[in-house]
Amino acid sequence: MSIITIARQFGAGGKTLGTLVADRLDYTLVDEEIVELIAKEANISPEWVDSVARETGSEKFIKRMLFKLGPFRRGYIDSAMETDPDYFDGNLYISLLYKILPQIASQDNVIIIGRGGQYILAEYPNSYHFLMVADTEYRIRFMMDHYHLNRKQAQVVVDKQSKRRLHLYRYFGRTDYDQPAHYHLVFNMRKVSMESAVQAVCQLAGGKASS
Repeated sequence: MSIITIARQFGAGGKTLGTLVADRLDYTLVDEEIVELIAKEANISPEWVDSVARETGSEKFIKRMLFKLGPFRRGYIDSAMETDPDYFDGNLYISLLYKILPQIASQDNVIIIGRGGQYILAEYPNSYHFLMVADTEYRIRFMMDHYHLNRKQAQVVVDKQSKRRLHLYRYFGRTDYDQPAHYHLVFNMRKVSMESAVQAVCQLAGGKASS
């Protein structure tokens, strides 16, 4: 029974690692999309929840989380999660994360990708925190190989998401998100295979080596 958070430089393979570990340990993977879905829960239709839940394959988990979190005021959520992609009220969003992530962690046996989990759940019992890093060229190539992008597309995605990550952590008031002291293990994916990273996470957080 443990909680795993995975922080990463975008393109280092965080979601891939999380998916493989979740499969081997039979944990629930909670990625950015599910966190933001839960954050949007005020006054949304059951049909919309059902549709997205089926799409993510996490219907029971999402509905359980919506029940546990209870109602938010519509205006609060709308201002925090504005549909305009250029609008981002970081302070409200961070406040939501501080409420949502501990609730998700209380389910046990979950893997949380990104969203400052290493800070919010730093002292959470039985939590394990991992960081994935890699040089820019590796990350561009990873996106090309795993998401069928050409080089220009991969470069744009890596640059854009790296800036978004920096922007998010500024709202945490932190600049030390890549410092090893926050994590149980740091994986340099240029030097470590994905399989080795999976084995190490399973060994430490799951109490056993994966097969």
